[in-house]
Amino acid sequence: MSAWTARKRWAAATAVAATVTLLAAGCGGGDEPSDNNTADAGNTAAAGGATDRELVIWAGSQTPIAPNFNPYSPSVLHLANGGIYETLFAYNKLKDVPPTPMLATDFTWNDDGTELDVTIRDGVKWNDGEDFTADDVVYSFTNDTAKPDFLKDATADGNTVKFAFNEAAFANEFQVLGSTYIVPEHVFSKQGDLTKWANDTDPVGTGPYLLATASDAAYTATANPDYWGGEPKVEKLRYLGIDANQSAEDLLRSGQIDWTTMFVPEPDALVDGSGGAIGYLNTPIDPTVLYTCANADLGCTGSQTDVAVRQALSAAIGRGELNEKAWVGLAKEISPTFALLGRDDKWIADGMPKAIDQEADAAKAGEILEAAGYTKGADGFYAKDGKPVTLTLTSVDGWTDYNNAAKLIEEQAKAAGINLSASTVSWNEFSDARQSGNFELIMGGVVGTSIADPFQIYHDWFGGESTQPVGTQLESGEWNFSRYSNADVDAAILAAAATNDEDAKKAAYATIQENIVRDLPYIPLVVNATQTFFNTKDYTGWPTEDDMFMFPPSWQGPSSGVILSKLAGK
Repeated sequence: MSAWTARKRWAAATAVAATVTLLAAGCGGGDEPSDNNTADAGNTAAAGGATDRELVIWAGSQTPIAPNFNPYSPSVLHLANGGIYETLFAYNKLKDVPPTPMLATDFTWNDDGTELDVTIRDGVKWNDGEDFTADDVVYSFTNDTAKPDFLKDATADGNTVKFAFNEAAFANEFQVLGSTYIVPEHVFSKQGDLTKWANDTDPVGTGPYLLATASDAAYTATANPDYWGGEPKVEKLRYLGIDANQSAEDLLRSGQIDWTTMFVPEPDALVDGSGGAIGYLNTPIDPTVLYTCANADLGCTGSQTDVAVRQALSAAIGRGELNEKAWVGLAKEISPTFALLGRDDKWIADGMPKAIDQEADAAKAGEILEAAGYTKGADGFYAKDGKPVTLTLTSVDGWTDYNNAAKLIEEQAKAAGINLSASTVSWNEFSDARQSGNFELIMGGVVGTSIADPFQIYHDWFGGESTQPVGTQLESGEWNFSRYSNADVDAAILAAAATNDEDAKKAAYATIQENIVRDLPYIPLVVNATQTFFNTKDYTGWPTEDDMFMFPPSWQGPSSGVILSKLAGK
């Protein structure tokens, strides 16, 4: 299965924007793939029966809720992505498995990756009664708002859509098949600027649910009786707006929320205290890191622009202590290669470390600095040529797990002779700093890949074409906040993007990993917890440890739509 490349156009970029926000908060193969597709999503019947009990969901929305069900909008609400609008396939980001067919049933690449044929599902209708056709798929990829730069053209031929690309596009497979929501041409083509349309009245989709009501406090949905996968057994949904994790946790404890994904410091106590009414899954997948403004030639300033300082700081960090004290043991070890341990192990090159060191090593930090010409002064801190090493680490005020981790890093760094100060900033200050590059160190999240391949992270977060000089705002679809640019990494990213041969990709990844493990433009900390809680007293069909058929967060589209279609009452 191939990986995917950056979303360079606005419409595709918005699909990950909400995920990056949630990550930052912290709380909150080479074979022909068409031969290995899993069973259709609609063919697996959930145990249990229909229920008119309202399923209550908190997906992170705060009040006031602004009704918006346009998948092209950055403020689109969670029901839209998966519940109303669907993708061609649904990818399970937790496993190295073929994707689940949704609005398409099969796909085939040509040998050089410049063409992709996709077979569209027959018998699907939009919820206004119109037939879903291959022309809708073509429109969804070629309208002015959505067309990606790498796409030359898309044409309909009966129930097949033929995609033609400007160059080898194996790495774009997920973007085409798994993250582009298909919209009705007969509705969307009549609108003006698709980025400004709220689509808040009777949105027309193919998904399992229909919008019922929307207010500034909540919005509701009812089961689509004509859904291609069969009418959902849960008849009613309610998505709440809640302004604090603690409020949501209180409602969860009292049985007033049925599905939510958020940080809870003592999940076992919550689950055990529910008497079996609450189920729980922790699915760590998204890295938490220190963004460093890394490249001086792109305008970064500060001690962290010296790779030796970044290496020393990394050595000084005790990640095991961070996990236990800031993330109460719920996070997982991270690989400095940014391959997800346990899922992506085959992509870690020979000679590269798997998990990064968990123990603080102040002596090693000192050795690195001294080898680079730094000396420790009478004040206990390192300096070079009379200039002291000083670093400022910021995190967003109120993000307690990140704030606690930052304070621990401050202590660990000072113990190694590195004068680091941790402070908090507002969300707006945080966002402005990372967009402009005017920072030294920021604690933030990286979007974990949606398939079992680290390519997305390499391209989006380490690629030179995904960044801008300091002082220039990153463009939509650019996620290289660290202003890292390395010619060898860029060449290897291009080589990996142009092949579907596993050995060739591994060779390219070896080059990338050698450079990023040494350069540390993002200093890896942990793979952060992703905690999902769900009502097991009244509903069946949830993902489980034994059957993790989809990534379980309530805010994740399109997988949340697949989960909703499988739920049933007890």
